Amino acid sequence: MSTGSILVVRLGAMGDIIHALPAVASLRQSFPRHRITWVVAGKWVQILEGNPHIDQIVPFDRRGKAAIYRAWRKLRPLRPEIAIDFQGLIQSALVGRAARPKNFIGLHRSLARESLAALFYTQQVRAVGPHCVEMNLQLSAAAGATQLTDQAWLPTGHAEGKLPSGPFVFASPFAGWASKQWPLDRYLLLAEALKAEGLPLVVNVPPGLGTKLAGLPGLKIHESGIPGLIDATRRATAIVGVDSGPMHLAAALAKPGVAIFGPTDPARNGPFRSRLMVLRDPNALTTYKRNEGIDPSMLAITADQVKEALLHSIRMASVSA
Repeated sequence: MSTGSILVVRLGAMGDIIHALPAVASLRQSFPRHRITWVVAGKWVQILEGNPHIDQIVPFDRRGKAAIYRAWRKLRPLRPEIAIDFQGLIQSALVGRAARPKNFIGLHRSLARESLAALFYTQQVRAVGPHCVEMNLQLSAAAGATQLTDQAWLPTGHAEGKLPSGPFVFASPFAGWASKQWPLDRYLLLAEALKAEGLPLVVNVPPGLGTKLAGLPGLKIHESGIPGLIDATRRATAIVGVDSGPMHLAAALAKPGVAIFGPTDPARNGPFRSRLMVLRDPNALTTYKRNEGIDPSMLAITADQVKEALLHSIRMASVSA
């Protein structure tokens, strides 16, 4: 097989990058001698560092002309045989086009998040899901990948902050938009409920955001960057998550636990083929609206419901271990 090059464009965010990892692993397995370059937002580089399926990472930061120019200078000489836009935005399409690919693949205009992005593609794919991982795999297949995998490679991370020495449940309460979040006081109720089970609840937040939980002194707070998040997720007995990057990280690491969903569709954006149990109010409406307040369907999920689903998931995981 001749040596060539492939450009992958998925700028962010964490969960979406994790959803693209199997598609890129499929590209590596199908084109072992090709050079694969991934363009990603600088804040997410650590998710990709050390990935054996990627030869080069190009950080992209749109804040400031100098940063854009540095990325442009790295992209222009690439001229890859194939570029794949896994994001479907005008911005990501422009980034891919900057590398001057021979063939530029993306979702059909009816599926792209911004339909005008499809104008930049030489090949539009009518991918069918329902899940984002499946749609991404179909983009790789359109590029010629024949050895498809749904497995995602992730770095080991490293310890940041203190964690319990024994079993613990790990939770990440924040999401990209507030409507996907579960009320913070419910985590305090859940922590109380889990005490009787000998399972402390550890709540992870990015550096500097611990103050947002200052009104909940009963919670064990773990502040960390991406490496610490990965390490703690690997160590945890189980996790509690919402539709956010840390939950998708836990799903990719095959952790048991609970994923709480509301205005987003778990069939499309939920934990993919994982041990996580999805909790969603039967009256929840799929809207994807980025409201400032917590969605009513998230308010409908109680701490007792989460506790029971969590313990069931842990038991099921121990049986199948």
